[in-house]
Amino acid sequence: MSNSPVVLCDAVRSPFGKAGSLYTGVRADDIMVRTLRGLFERNPELDLTQIDDVAIAAATQVGDQGMNIGRSASLLAGVPASVPGYSVDRWCAGALTATTTLAGAIAMGAYDVAIAGGVEHMGNHPMGDLMDPNPRYLAEKLVDPDALAMGSTAERLHDKFPHLTKERADIYALNSQRKTAEAYAAGEIQRDLIPVAIRNPELGWSIATVDEPPRPGTTLEALAALKTPFRAGGRVTAGNAAGLNDGATAAILASEERARALGLPVKARMVSFAFAGVAPEIMGYGPVPATTKALEKARLNIGDIGLFEINEAFAIQVLSFLDHFGIADDDSRVNIHGGAIAVGHPLASSGIRLMLNLARGFELQPHVQYGLTTMCIGLGMGGTIIWENPHYLGKRG
Repeated sequence: MSNSPVVLCDAVRSPFGKAGSLYTGVRADDIMVRTLRGLFERNPELDLTQIDDVAIAAATQVGDQGMNIGRSASLLAGVPASVPGYSVDRWCAGALTATTTLAGAIAMGAYDVAIAGGVEHMGNHPMGDLMDPNPRYLAEKLVDPDALAMGSTAERLHDKFPHLTKERADIYALNSQRKTAEAYAAGEIQRDLIPVAIRNPELGWSIATVDEPPRPGTTLEALAALKTPFRAGGRVTAGNAAGLNDGATAAILASEERARALGLPVKARMVSFAFAGVAPEIMGYGPVPATTKALEKARLNIGDIGLFEINEAFAIQVLSFLDHFGIADDDSRVNIHGGAIAVGHPLASSGIRLMLNLARGFELQPHVQYGLTTMCIGLGMGGTIIWENPHYLGKRG
């Protein structure tokens, strides 16, 4: 067993695109390869022969996201053939699960350095592409039909918590757009984006350098007027939910001892993690029990957490989490640079986006000791990782 904590050394991502728009004609594995190469290029201290394993996630593991993308993409990215790799699937929490699985191996002492990543090209592979749900789910009433439609599960959360209104969801969504625009203006987001070559059939080759989905001109009036596609007179819209997106993320994980020896940065220190299940019909509530378990494992309480990175699959999902823990909708500790409602949610990649945002938050706020990354997962699950700030200087005052 290793006595050295598991640390996040660095994390990067591609710019996120709208499904089938920015990355039309680009393979999913090529987005992943460029993201990996960008990670290696900005961490020249890492000898690629010293990587113990590579785990890459995708929610739809077919076509250009298949063929064990953990192995195939790492070979294309220049990782030596002596380094193994594997693929991960826990739907939206793929990259988060790649991280925790590798962290377990590092904590055990089996690995010293590993690479986690995730990719989703929802333009090439629409949500549910080639899925064949067993009819027993519905015939034996294991789940309600709503459980297989993520937008419908979000409507169910609104039903469960009627005080979490559409207006509150729209206000939350507007603030996500605002915070993302402010982070872009301050240069906080761009420095972790790896430029990716793209080819437009009409315009030819160019370089993607910024996220495509943000809508900085969004207004509350415009959000209020949007249709509710999952239910007549519903509350979930395209404006208060993440879109369908393409993109990739990657991270270096290591034991802190090996990271220091190699001269790698240490951006966050893992404290605990947990996954939990809930009724599939309210899958967005999964972060609540997952966070409760992770806090118990860490012997912390919610008041110890100084920064939250919560995946914004739907505004109602975030609001239900905040409501449970008694946190205000506009708490300044939450998603300080905005979230998926603005920048997008390419399913399996998003867990590492949360980590890189949290790492930047740690740098900006050295008075914060602990932060967490959490997300809901299809078919009724949640996943949470609690992290410690390596830059912590003690509480203010």
